[in-house]
Amino acid sequence: MPYRDSESLEVLIRLAGEVSTKARPTRSRFQRRLERNLLDACRAHGLRCQTTRQWSRLFVRSPEEAVLDVVGRVFGISSYSVIESRCDASLPAIVELGTKLYADVVRGRSFAVRARRSGRHDFSSHDVQVELGAALNPGATVDLSSPDVEVRVEIRDDDVYFFGTPVRGAGGLPLGVQGKAVALISGGYDSAVAAWMALRRGVELEYVFCNLGGAAYRRLTLEVVKVLADLWSYGTRPRLHVVEFEAVMDDFRRSVKPSYWQVTLKRLMYLAAGRVAAATGADAIVTGEAVGQVSSQTLANLRAIDAVSSLPVLRPLAGFDKEEIIDRAREIGTYDLSSRVREYCAIVPERPVTAARPEVVDAQEREIDRTVLERAVDDRQVFELRGLDMTQLVGSHLFVSDVPEDAVVIDSRDAASYLEWHWPGALHREYEELTGAFRKLDRDRTYVLYCGEGILTAHLAERMQGRGYEAYSFRGGVRGLRRYQKARASAGSG
Repeated sequence: MPYRDSESLEVLIRLAGEVSTKARPTRSRFQRRLERNLLDACRAHGLRCQTTRQWSRLFVRSPEEAVLDVVGRVFGISSYSVIESRCDASLPAIVELGTKLYADVVRGRSFAVRARRSGRHDFSSHDVQVELGAALNPGATVDLSSPDVEVRVEIRDDDVYFFGTPVRGAGGLPLGVQGKAVALISGGYDSAVAAWMALRRGVELEYVFCNLGGAAYRRLTLEVVKVLADLWSYGTRPRLHVVEFEAVMDDFRRSVKPSYWQVTLKRLMYLAAGRVAAATGADAIVTGEAVGQVSSQTLANLRAIDAVSSLPVLRPLAGFDKEEIIDRAREIGTYDLSSRVREYCAIVPERPVTAARPEVVDAQEREIDRTVLERAVDDRQVFELRGLDMTQLVGSHLFVSDVPEDAVVIDSRDAASYLEWHWPGALHREYEELTGAFRKLDRDRTYVLYCGEGILTAHLAERMQGRGYEAYSFRGGVRGLRRYQKARASAGSG
Protein backbone atom coordinates (compact mmCIF):
# COMPACT_ATOMS: atom_id res chain seq x y z
CA MET A 1 0.00 0.00 0.00
CA PRO A 2 1.55 3.38 -0.98
CA TYR A 3 -0.29 5.36 1.69
CA ARG A 4 -3.80 6.30 2.79
CA ASP A 5 -4.91 9.88 2.50
CA SER A 6 -7.06 9.69 5.64
CA GLU A 7 -6.52 8.61 9.25
CA SER A 8 -9.67 6.48 8.97
CA LEU A 9 -9.46 3.14 7.29
CA GLU A 10 -11.96 2.77 4.46
CA VAL A 11 -12.79 -0.66 3.11
CA LEU A 12 -14.48 -1.53 -0.18
CA ILE A 13 -16.63 -4.65 0.24
CA ARG A 14 -17.78 -6.78 -2.68
CA LEU A 15 -20.90 -8.88 -2.33
CA ALA A 16 -20.76 -12.64 -2.70
CA GLY A 17 -21.90 -13.78 -6.14
CA GLU A 18 -25.09 -15.39 -4.84
CA VAL A 19 -26.12 -12.07 -3.30
CA SER A 20 -25.36 -9.91 -6.32
CA THR A 21 -27.29 -12.15 -8.74
CA LYS A 22 -30.56 -12.15 -6.78
CA ALA A 23 -33.66 -10.31 -8.01
CA ARG A 24 -33.87 -6.68 -6.90
CA PRO A 25 -36.19 -7.10 -3.85
CA THR A 26 -34.27 -10.14 -2.57
CA ARG A 27 -30.92 -8.50 -3.19
CA SER A 28 -31.97 -5.37 -1.31
CA ARG A 29 -33.12 -7.47 1.63
CA PHE A 30 -29.87 -9.47 1.66
CA GLN A 31 -27.77 -6.29 1.49
CA ARG A 32 -29.64 -4.71 4.40
CA ARG A 33 -29.07 -7.85 6.44
CA LEU A 34 -25.39 -7.92 5.52
CA GLU A 35 -24.96 -4.31 6.62
CA ARG A 36 -26.75 -5.01 9.90
CA ASN A 37 -24.56 -8.04 10.56
CA LEU A 38 -21.41 -6.08 9.81
CA LEU A 39 -22.36 -3.30 12.23
CA ASP A 40 -23.13 -5.91 14.89
CA ALA A 41 -19.71 -7.50 14.31
CA CYS A 42 -17.95 -4.19 14.89
CA ARG A 43 -19.96 -3.49 18.05
CA ALA A 44 -19.23 -6.97 19.37
CA HIS A 45 -15.49 -6.26 19.22
CA GLY A 46 -15.70 -2.68 20.47
CA LEU A 47 -14.85 -1.16 17.08
CA ARG A 48 -16.19 2.13 15.78
CA CYS A 49 -17.36 2.03 12.19
CA GLN A 50 -19.73 3.60 9.69
CA THR A 51 -21.20 1.90 6.65
CA THR A 52 -22.41 3.23 3.31
CA ARG A 53 -24.44 0.97 1.08
CA GLN A 54 -24.51 1.15 -2.71
CA TRP A 55 -26.28 -1.17 -5.12
CA SER A 56 -23.40 -3.61 -5.59
CA ARG A 57 -20.89 -2.39 -3.01
CA LEU A 58 -20.67 -1.71 0.70
CA PHE A 59 -18.18 0.72 2.21
CA VAL A 60 -16.94 0.60 5.79
CA ARG A 61 -15.01 3.39 7.46
CA SER A 62 -13.26 2.90 10.81
CA PRO A 63 -10.32 4.45 12.66
CA GLU A 64 -9.22 0.95 13.76
CA GLU A 65 -7.42 -1.57 11.55
CA ALA A 66 -8.87 -4.46 13.56
CA VAL A 67 -12.02 -3.94 11.48
CA LEU A 68 -10.31 -5.93 8.73
CA ASP A 69 -10.32 -9.09 10.87
CA VAL A 70 -14.03 -8.61 11.51
CA VAL A 71 -14.94 -8.01 7.86
CA GLY A 72 -13.31 -11.30 6.94
CA ARG A 73 -15.71 -13.23 9.18
CA VAL A 74 -19.03 -11.74 8.01
CA PHE A 75 -20.90 -14.08 5.68
CA GLY A 76 -22.10 -12.70 2.35
CA ILE A 77 -18.82 -10.92 1.52
CA SER A 78 -16.90 -12.18 -1.51
CA SER A 79 -13.80 -10.03 -1.00
CA TYR A 80 -12.69 -6.70 0.41
CA SER A 81 -9.93 -4.17 -0.17
CA VAL A 82 -8.52 -1.20 1.67
CA ILE A 83 -9.18 2.03 -0.24
CA GLU A 84 -5.91 3.88 -0.59
CA SER A 85 -7.27 7.11 -2.05
CA ARG A 86 -10.18 8.73 -3.90
CA CYS A 87 -10.69 11.33 -6.58
CA ASP A 88 -13.36 12.69 -8.92
CA ALA A 89 -14.31 10.68 -11.97
CA SER A 90 -12.30 12.49 -14.65
CA LEU A 91 -9.48 10.93 -16.63
CA PRO A 92 -6.92 13.69 -15.85
CA ALA A 93 -7.68 13.44 -12.12
CA ILE A 94 -7.28 9.65 -12.20
CA VAL A 95 -3.94 9.87 -13.99
CA GLU A 96 -2.66 12.60 -11.68
CA LEU A 97 -3.60 10.79 -8.46
CA GLY A 98 -2.52 7.39 -9.75
CA THR A 99 0.89 8.77 -10.65
CA LYS A 100 1.23 10.39 -7.23
CA LEU A 101 0.32 7.16 -5.46
CA TYR A 102 2.27 4.62 -7.48
CA ALA A 103 5.18 6.24 -9.35
CA ASP A 104 7.66 5.43 -6.57
CA VAL A 105 6.10 2.02 -5.92
CA VAL A 106 6.46 0.74 -9.49
CA ARG A 107 9.82 2.33 -10.28
CA GLY A 108 12.24 -0.35 -11.45
CA ARG A 109 9.53 -3.03 -11.36
CA SER A 110 6.88 -4.47 -13.65
CA PHE A 111 3.28 -3.35 -13.23
CA ALA A 112 -0.24 -3.52 -14.63
CA VAL A 113 -3.18 -1.13 -14.29
CA ARG A 114 -6.49 -2.93 -13.59
CA ALA A 115 -9.48 -0.63 -14.05
CA ARG A 116 -13.22 -1.25 -13.71
CA ARG A 117 -15.90 1.28 -14.52
CA SER A 118 -19.63 1.58 -13.82
CA GLY A 119 -21.81 4.50 -14.88
CA ARG A 120 -21.70 7.12 -17.67
CA HIS A 121 -18.31 8.69 -18.42
CA ASP A 122 -16.55 10.22 -21.39
CA PHE A 123 -13.75 7.66 -21.08
CA SER A 124 -13.53 3.86 -20.88
CA SER A 125 -11.76 1.45 -18.56
CA HIS A 126 -9.29 0.85 -21.35
CA ASP A 127 -8.57 4.59 -21.55
CA VAL A 128 -7.71 4.59 -17.82
CA GLN A 129 -5.39 1.64 -18.21
CA VAL A 130 -3.61 3.17 -21.21
CA GLU A 131 -3.28 6.75 -19.89
CA LEU A 132 -2.28 5.84 -16.34
CA GLY A 133 0.01 3.08 -17.61
CA ALA A 134 1.77 5.57 -19.88
CA ALA A 135 2.21 8.01 -16.99
CA LEU A 136 3.79 5.29 -14.82
CA ASN A 137 5.81 3.71 -17.62
CA PRO A 138 8.98 5.79 -17.37
CA GLY A 139 11.23 3.78 -15.10
CA ALA A 140 8.87 0.79 -14.97
CA THR A 141 7.73 -2.01 -17.28
CA VAL A 142 4.17 -2.92 -18.18
CA ASP A 143 3.43 -6.64 -17.68
CA LEU A 144 -0.22 -7.61 -17.95
CA SER A 145 0.24 -11.31 -17.19
CA SER A 146 2.35 -11.50 -14.01
CA PRO A 147 3.33 -8.02 -12.83
CA ASP A 148 5.24 -7.22 -9.64
CA VAL A 149 2.65 -4.53 -8.80
CA GLU A 150 -1.02 -4.24 -9.69
CA VAL A 151 -2.53 -0.77 -9.66
CA ARG A 152 -6.24 -1.23 -9.03
CA VAL A 153 -8.80 1.48 -9.71
CA GLU A 154 -12.58 1.36 -9.72
CA ILE A 155 -14.76 4.11 -11.18
CA ARG A 156 -18.34 4.17 -9.96
CA ASP A 157 -20.44 7.09 -11.22
CA ASP A 158 -18.83 10.25 -9.80
CA ASP A 159 -16.29 8.54 -7.55
CA VAL A 160 -12.95 6.86 -8.20
CA TYR A 161 -11.26 4.50 -5.75
CA PHE A 162 -7.68 3.28 -5.75
CA PHE A 163 -7.53 0.17 -3.61
CA GLY A 164 -5.19 -2.53 -2.39
CA THR A 165 -5.04 -6.26 -3.05
CA PRO A 166 -8.46 -7.92 -2.68
CA VAL A 167 -8.69 -10.22 0.34
CA ARG A 168 -11.00 -13.20 0.17
CA GLY A 169 -14.07 -12.94 2.41
CA ALA A 170 -16.14 -15.65 4.08
CA GLY A 171 -18.53 -15.88 1.11
CA GLY A 172 -21.90 -17.54 1.41
CA LEU A 173 -25.13 -15.73 2.25
CA PRO A 174 -25.73 -13.09 4.94
CA LEU A 175 -26.51 -14.85 8.21
CA GLY A 176 -30.24 -14.86 8.94
CA VAL A 177 -31.64 -14.65 5.40
CA GLN A 178 -32.48 -18.37 5.25
CA GLY A 179 -34.45 -18.80 8.46
CA LYS A 180 -33.57 -20.80 11.56
CA ALA A 181 -32.47 -24.37 12.32
CA VAL A 182 -31.24 -26.28 15.36
CA ALA A 183 -27.79 -27.84 15.17
CA LEU A 184 -26.99 -30.99 17.10
CA ILE A 185 -23.57 -30.28 18.57
CA SER A 186 -21.15 -32.61 20.34
CA GLY A 187 -18.11 -30.35 20.60
CA GLY A 188 -16.12 -32.53 18.20
CA TYR A 189 -14.75 -31.57 14.82
CA ASP A 190 -17.70 -32.69 12.70
CA SER A 191 -20.67 -31.01 14.36
CA ALA A 192 -18.85 -27.68 14.76
CA VAL A 193 -17.81 -27.60 11.09
CA ALA A 194 -21.30 -28.62 9.96
CA ALA A 195 -22.80 -25.80 12.03
CA TRP A 196 -20.34 -23.31 10.50
CA MET A 197 -21.30 -24.43 7.01
CA ALA A 198 -24.98 -23.95 7.80
CA LEU A 199 -24.21 -20.46 9.13
CA ARG A 200 -22.38 -19.73 5.88
CA ARG A 201 -25.56 -20.55 3.97
CA GLY A 202 -27.44 -17.85 5.86
CA VAL A 203 -29.09 -20.18 8.42
CA GLU A 204 -29.49 -18.80 11.93
CA LEU A 205 -28.76 -21.52 14.50
CA GLU A 206 -29.84 -22.63 17.94
CA TYR A 207 -27.59 -25.38 19.31
CA VAL A 208 -28.70 -28.58 21.06
CA PHE A 209 -26.17 -30.50 23.13
CA CYS A 210 -27.19 -33.90 24.49
CA ASN A 211 -24.78 -34.24 27.40
CA LEU A 212 -23.46 -37.71 28.16
CA GLY A 213 -20.31 -36.75 30.05
CA GLY A 214 -21.10 -34.43 32.93
CA ALA A 215 -19.93 -30.90 33.76
CA ALA A 216 -16.47 -31.16 32.14
CA TYR A 217 -17.92 -32.28 28.82
CA ARG A 218 -20.53 -29.53 28.96
CA ARG A 219 -17.86 -26.90 29.58
CA LEU A 220 -15.70 -28.05 26.67
CA THR A 221 -18.65 -28.09 24.29
CA LEU A 222 -19.71 -24.63 25.47
CA GLU A 223 -16.25 -23.35 24.58
CA VAL A 224 -16.45 -24.82 21.07
CA VAL A 225 -19.91 -23.38 20.41
CA LYS A 226 -18.89 -20.02 21.84
CA VAL A 227 -16.21 -19.74 19.14
CA LEU A 228 -18.97 -20.15 16.53
CA ALA A 229 -21.13 -17.62 18.38
CA ASP A 230 -18.48 -14.97 19.00
CA LEU A 231 -16.54 -15.16 15.74
CA TRP A 232 -19.11 -16.22 13.14
CA SER A 233 -22.67 -15.46 14.29
CA TYR A 234 -22.86 -11.69 13.85
CA GLY A 235 -26.37 -10.33 13.62
CA THR A 236 -27.87 -13.18 15.66
CA ARG A 237 -28.03 -14.18 19.33
CA PRO A 238 -27.51 -17.96 19.36
CA ARG A 239 -28.25 -20.12 22.39
CA LEU A 240 -27.03 -23.52 23.51
CA HIS A 241 -29.68 -25.88 24.88
CA VAL A 242 -28.04 -28.45 27.16
CA VAL A 243 -30.13 -31.60 27.55
CA GLU A 244 -28.81 -33.98 30.20
CA PHE A 245 -28.97 -37.37 28.50
CA GLU A 246 -27.66 -39.88 31.01
CA ALA A 247 -31.13 -40.87 32.29
CA VAL A 248 -32.31 -41.20 28.69
CA MET A 249 -29.42 -43.53 27.93
CA ASP A 250 -30.06 -45.63 31.01
CA ASP A 251 -33.67 -46.06 29.96
CA PHE A 252 -33.07 -47.12 26.36
CA ARG A 253 -30.21 -49.45 27.29
CA ARG A 254 -32.67 -51.45 29.35
CA SER A 255 -35.10 -51.71 26.43
CA VAL A 256 -33.02 -51.91 23.24
CA LYS A 257 -30.71 -54.63 21.89
CA PRO A 258 -27.03 -53.53 22.14
CA SER A 259 -26.53 -53.76 18.38
CA TYR A 260 -29.17 -51.01 17.97
CA TRP A 261 -27.89 -48.69 20.69
CA GLN A 262 -26.00 -46.34 18.37
CA VAL A 263 -28.89 -45.89 15.93
CA THR A 264 -31.39 -45.52 18.77
CA LEU A 265 -29.26 -42.91 20.53
CA LYS A 266 -29.10 -40.82 17.37
CA ARG A 267 -32.88 -41.09 16.92
CA LEU A 268 -33.47 -39.92 20.49
CA MET A 269 -31.13 -36.98 19.91
CA TYR A 270 -33.14 -36.09 16.79
CA LEU A 271 -36.32 -36.20 18.86
CA ALA A 272 -34.73 -33.90 21.45
CA ALA A 273 -33.61 -31.50 18.70
CA GLY A 274 -37.11 -31.56 17.18
CA ARG A 275 -38.65 -30.67 20.53
CA VAL A 276 -36.27 -27.70 20.90
CA ALA A 277 -36.97 -26.71 17.28
CA ALA A 278 -40.70 -26.59 18.00
CA ALA A 279 -40.06 -24.32 20.98
CA THR A 280 -37.76 -21.95 19.09
CA GLY A 281 -39.44 -21.76 15.68
CA ALA A 282 -36.72 -23.65 13.79
CA ASP A 283 -37.48 -25.35 10.47
CA ALA A 284 -34.69 -27.95 10.18
CA ILE A 285 -32.07 -29.97 12.06
CA VAL A 286 -28.36 -29.69 11.19
CA THR A 287 -26.00 -32.57 11.99
CA GLY A 288 -22.31 -33.35 11.45
CA GLU A 289 -22.82 -36.76 9.91
CA ALA A 290 -20.76 -37.78 6.88
CA VAL A 291 -21.79 -40.77 4.78
CA GLY A 292 -19.95 -43.92 5.81
CA GLN A 293 -17.68 -42.31 8.41
CA VAL A 294 -18.88 -44.55 11.29
CA SER A 295 -21.31 -47.45 11.60
CA SER A 296 -24.32 -45.24 12.38
CA GLN A 297 -23.71 -43.21 9.21
CA THR A 298 -24.27 -45.85 6.54
CA LEU A 299 -27.02 -44.85 4.14
CA ALA A 300 -29.35 -47.48 5.53
CA ASN A 301 -28.80 -46.33 9.11
CA LEU A 302 -29.19 -42.67 8.19
CA ARG A 303 -32.52 -43.52 6.59
CA ALA A 304 -33.61 -45.32 9.76
CA ILE A 305 -32.50 -42.37 11.91
CA ASP A 306 -34.20 -39.77 9.69
CA ALA A 307 -37.50 -41.64 9.92
CA VAL A 308 -38.02 -40.40 13.47
CA SER A 309 -37.80 -36.69 12.54
CA SER A 310 -40.70 -34.61 11.28
CA LEU A 311 -38.22 -31.90 10.20
CA PRO A 312 -35.77 -32.00 7.29
CA VAL A 313 -32.26 -33.06 8.36
CA LEU A 314 -29.40 -31.07 6.79
CA ARG A 315 -25.99 -32.75 6.56
CA PRO A 316 -23.47 -30.22 5.20
CA LEU A 317 -20.63 -32.74 5.59
CA ALA A 318 -22.29 -35.64 3.77
CA GLY A 319 -19.53 -35.86 1.15
CA PHE A 320 -16.55 -34.81 3.29
CA ASP A 321 -13.78 -37.07 4.56
CA LYS A 322 -12.24 -36.62 8.00
CA GLU A 323 -9.13 -34.80 6.80
CA GLU A 324 -11.25 -32.21 5.00
CA ILE A 325 -13.34 -31.69 8.12
CA ILE A 326 -10.28 -31.26 10.34
CA ASP A 327 -8.72 -28.79 7.88
CA ARG A 328 -11.91 -26.72 7.95
CA ALA A 329 -11.96 -26.86 11.78
CA ARG A 330 -8.49 -25.30 11.77
CA GLU A 331 -9.68 -22.53 9.45
CA ILE A 332 -12.70 -21.58 11.54
CA GLY A 333 -10.94 -21.72 14.92
CA THR A 334 -12.54 -24.77 16.59
CA TYR A 335 -9.76 -27.31 16.01
CA ASP A 336 -7.77 -26.87 19.23
CA LEU A 337 -10.85 -27.05 21.42
CA SER A 338 -12.49 -29.91 19.53
CA SER A 339 -9.28 -31.94 19.68
CA ARG A 340 -9.75 -32.20 23.44
CA VAL A 341 -13.37 -33.38 23.32
CA ARG A 342 -13.94 -37.06 23.91
CA GLU A 343 -16.56 -38.73 21.70
CA TYR A 344 -19.02 -39.67 24.44
CA CYS A 345 -21.84 -40.51 22.04
CA ALA A 346 -19.84 -43.32 20.42
CA ILE A 347 -21.36 -46.17 22.44
CA VAL A 348 -20.62 -48.75 19.77
CA PRO A 349 -21.19 -52.36 20.88
CA GLU A 350 -19.10 -55.21 19.52
CA ARG A 351 -21.39 -55.83 16.51
CA PRO A 352 -23.38 -52.66 15.71
CA VAL A 353 -26.13 -52.85 13.11
CA THR A 354 -25.06 -51.28 9.81
CA ALA A 355 -28.27 -51.69 7.79
CA ALA A 356 -31.13 -50.91 10.16
CA ARG A 357 -34.67 -50.74 8.81
CA PRO A 358 -36.99 -48.04 10.21
CA GLU A 359 -39.72 -50.52 11.16
CA VAL A 360 -37.25 -52.71 13.07
CA VAL A 361 -35.87 -49.75 15.00
CA ASP A 362 -39.44 -48.65 15.76
CA ALA A 363 -40.09 -52.07 17.23
CA GLN A 364 -36.91 -51.90 19.30
CA GLU A 365 -37.99 -48.56 20.79
CA ARG A 366 -41.51 -49.54 21.83
CA GLU A 367 -40.50 -50.18 25.42
CA ILE A 368 -38.67 -46.86 25.82
CA ASP A 369 -40.35 -44.42 28.17
CA ARG A 370 -40.57 -41.25 26.04
CA THR A 371 -41.52 -39.20 29.09
CA VAL A 372 -37.91 -39.53 30.28
CA LEU A 373 -36.73 -37.82 27.09
CA GLU A 374 -39.47 -35.20 27.23
CA ARG A 375 -38.63 -34.39 30.84
CA ALA A 376 -34.92 -34.05 29.99
CA VAL A 377 -35.70 -31.60 27.17
CA ASP A 378 -38.15 -29.59 29.27
CA ASP A 379 -35.54 -29.35 32.07
CA ARG A 380 -32.74 -28.28 29.72
CA GLN A 381 -30.32 -25.52 30.63
CA VAL A 382 -30.13 -22.67 28.12
CA PHE A 383 -27.02 -20.49 27.65
CA GLU A 384 -27.04 -17.15 25.84
CA LEU A 385 -23.75 -17.65 24.03
CA ARG A 386 -22.83 -14.15 22.87
CA GLY A 387 -23.16 -12.73 26.37
CA LEU A 388 -21.69 -15.73 28.19
CA ASP A 389 -18.61 -15.06 30.31
CA MET A 390 -16.59 -18.27 30.09
CA THR A 391 -14.60 -17.31 33.16
CA GLN A 392 -17.67 -18.17 35.18
CA LEU A 393 -17.33 -21.74 33.94
CA VAL A 394 -13.57 -22.08 33.98
CA GLY A 395 -12.73 -20.29 37.22
CA SER A 396 -11.83 -16.66 37.85
CA HIS A 397 -8.65 -17.62 39.75
CA LEU A 398 -7.11 -18.62 36.42
CA PHE A 399 -7.19 -15.15 34.84
CA VAL A 400 -5.24 -11.92 35.17
CA SER A 401 -5.90 -8.55 33.54
CA ASP A 402 -2.38 -7.17 33.87
CA VAL A 403 1.18 -8.42 33.41
CA PRO A 404 3.34 -8.33 36.55
CA GLU A 405 6.78 -6.79 36.03
CA ASP A 406 8.66 -10.01 36.77
CA ALA A 407 6.30 -12.37 34.93
CA VAL A 408 7.35 -14.66 32.10
CA VAL A 409 4.87 -14.13 29.26
CA ILE A 410 4.27 -17.10 26.94
CA ASP A 411 2.46 -16.94 23.58
CA SER A 412 0.87 -20.34 22.84
CA ARG A 413 -0.43 -19.60 19.32
CA ASP A 414 1.01 -20.83 16.02
CA ALA A 415 4.24 -19.38 14.63
CA ALA A 416 2.56 -17.17 12.02
CA SER A 417 0.32 -15.51 14.60
CA TYR A 418 3.31 -15.00 16.90
CA LEU A 419 5.32 -13.34 14.12
CA GLU A 420 2.40 -11.07 13.20
CA TRP A 421 2.16 -9.71 16.76
CA HIS A 422 3.27 -10.78 20.22
CA TRP A 423 3.77 -9.23 23.62
CA PRO A 424 7.25 -7.67 23.76
CA GLY A 425 9.65 -10.28 25.08
CA ALA A 426 7.08 -13.08 25.08
CA LEU A 427 8.37 -16.62 24.67
CA HIS A 428 6.80 -18.69 21.90
CA ARG A 429 5.66 -22.17 22.88
CA GLU A 430 2.77 -23.62 20.88
CA TYR A 431 -0.05 -25.02 22.97
CA GLU A 432 0.66 -28.70 22.32
CA GLU A 433 4.37 -28.25 23.01
CA LEU A 434 3.74 -26.34 26.21
CA THR A 435 1.18 -28.88 27.42
CA GLY A 436 3.81 -31.60 27.41
CA ALA A 437 6.78 -29.54 28.55
CA PHE A 438 5.61 -27.05 31.16
CA ARG A 439 7.08 -29.20 33.98
CA LYS A 440 10.55 -28.11 32.77
CA LEU A 441 9.76 -24.47 33.61
CA ASP A 442 11.18 -22.79 36.71
CA ARG A 443 8.63 -23.11 39.54
CA ASP A 444 9.92 -19.92 41.18
CA ARG A 445 8.70 -17.68 38.35
CA THR A 446 5.24 -16.25 37.61
CA TYR A 447 3.79 -17.11 34.20
CA VAL A 448 1.20 -15.27 32.14
CA LEU A 449 -0.03 -17.34 29.19
CA TYR A 450 -2.11 -16.18 26.28
CA CYS A 451 -3.83 -17.65 23.22
CA GLY A 452 -6.43 -16.38 20.76
CA GLU A 453 -9.37 -16.15 23.16
CA GLY A 454 -7.77 -16.92 26.54
CA ILE A 455 -9.67 -20.18 27.01
CA LEU A 456 -7.11 -22.80 25.98
CA THR A 457 -4.43 -21.20 28.13
CA ALA A 458 -6.90 -21.08 31.04
CA HIS A 459 -7.05 -24.88 30.95
CA LEU A 460 -3.28 -25.04 30.79
CA ALA A 461 -2.95 -22.57 33.68
CA GLU A 462 -5.32 -24.77 35.67
CA ARG A 463 -3.06 -27.76 35.11
CA MET A 464 0.05 -25.79 35.96
CA GLN A 465 -1.50 -24.47 39.16
CA GLY A 466 -2.32 -28.06 40.08
CA ARG A 467 1.42 -28.82 39.78
CA GLY A 468 2.42 -25.92 42.01
CA TYR A 469 3.13 -23.25 39.39
CA GLU A 470 1.93 -19.65 39.68
CA ALA A 471 0.42 -19.50 36.20
CA TYR A 472 -2.44 -17.48 34.73
CA SER A 473 -4.21 -16.91 31.43
CA PHE A 474 -4.55 -13.31 30.26
CA ARG A 475 -8.22 -12.39 30.28
CA GLY A 476 -9.60 -11.91 26.76
CA GLY A 477 -6.63 -13.51 25.02
CA VAL A 478 -4.77 -11.59 22.33
CA ARG A 479 -7.38 -8.83 21.99
CA GLY A 480 -7.41 -8.27 25.75
CA LEU A 481 -3.62 -8.15 25.87
CA ARG A 482 -3.40 -5.69 22.99
CA ARG A 483 -5.96 -3.42 24.66
CA TYR A 484 -3.93 -3.62 27.87
CA GLN A 485 -0.72 -2.75 26.01
CA LYS A 486 -2.38 0.24 24.34
CA ALA A 487 -3.82 1.51 27.65
CA ARG A 488 -0.46 1.12 29.37
CA ALA A 489 1.30 3.01 26.57
CA SER A 490 -1.25 5.83 26.78
CA ALA A 491 -0.85 6.06 30.54
CA GLY A 492 2.94 6.19 30.15
CA SER A 493 2.84 8.94 27.55
CA GLY A 494 0.45 10.97 29.69
